[in-house]
Amino acid sequence: MRVGKGTNILNCASAPDALQNCSALHRFTRTAALFGSLILLLSPPVYSQSKSDLSANEVLRCAVAGELKAQADDHSHWMYQVKSQVAGKEVVKLVIESKDGEIDRLEYVNGQPITEEQQKQEEQRILNLVHSPDRQKKRQRAQAEDSDQTTRMFKVLPDALTVRYGQRNGDLVELLFEPNPNYHAWSREAIVFHEMEGRIWINTRDNRLAEIEGHLRRTVKFGGGLLGYLDKGGEFTVQQAEVAPGHWEVTFLHVNMHGKILFLRTISEQQHEVRTDYRQVPSDLSLVQAAEELQKESTIRSAQSGRGQGAKSGNVAIAARKK
Repeated sequence: MRVGKGTNILNCASAPDALQNCSALHRFTRTAALFGSLILLLSPPVYSQSKSDLSANEVLRCAVAGELKAQADDHSHWMYQVKSQVAGKEVVKLVIESKDGEIDRLEYVNGQPITEEQQKQEEQRILNLVHSPDRQKKRQRAQAEDSDQTTRMFKVLPDALTVRYGQRNGDLVELLFEPNPNYHAWSREAIVFHEMEGRIWINTRDNRLAEIEGHLRRTVKFGGGLLGYLDKGGEFTVQQAEVAPGHWEVTFLHVNMHGKILFLRTISEQQHEVRTDYRQVPSDLSLVQAAEELQKESTIRSAQSGRGQGAKSGNVAIAARKK
């Protein structure tokens, strides 16, 4: 589960300051950099015993180590499609990653291509980002924060949870988890995760997390409730799959969290995303080049769907090159 693309499932659940940025959960986003150095093992451990002899906790540690190694070693970039629910509407966007961060473009709303006016607005928004170093730095900082937070989350998993075997399906093994009563949650991420129970599906062949889902079994309070809280029943699900040989990416994200900050602002974070059509792009792609590729792909899709206005557009690529 690579971090940095908005895969950060605890972005709105780990602390009052993180709660204030719930609306930015989708910056998840990758699951670059997601779903640094770590106190845990930096590579999957080699056991003298067979995997069938490992305890459930050892299997979890092995998978976490695999995720962290992939995070450190895999610097590939991708273009993909995201279908999500936003303010009661179904929204489809194209997303492309670059060495300077990711950029997206709105394509469909409720199954209908965006209008010519909306296309112009998207082009202007992308141009503003491409030509604004301050905005780029802000996005990069946000993605780096997501990456660090998800790394910390991975770090506490094997110690904060008590796990036992569930079902087995070929290379997939289910681990059922609940809070470890002997673990002292010292970090914000650990405090939240320590109040969760759920299940983790692990691909034991590749030592990767295929799915993790959990829910808060009781209300989580920060500062005794004075700084804020998250309501009991809050839930999340994250799935990832091998989109190319050796490359795993997030394919599904669901978050439903509710709470309050300082008894003033109510938090309601509901997110549902399906990510498909992964295609690898050059790893040295700049943000300007990513904007050009995004424009080209949008034009191709517009032509294929008979959306005439999209085939005429190209202002983003032209303006970016001139700049």
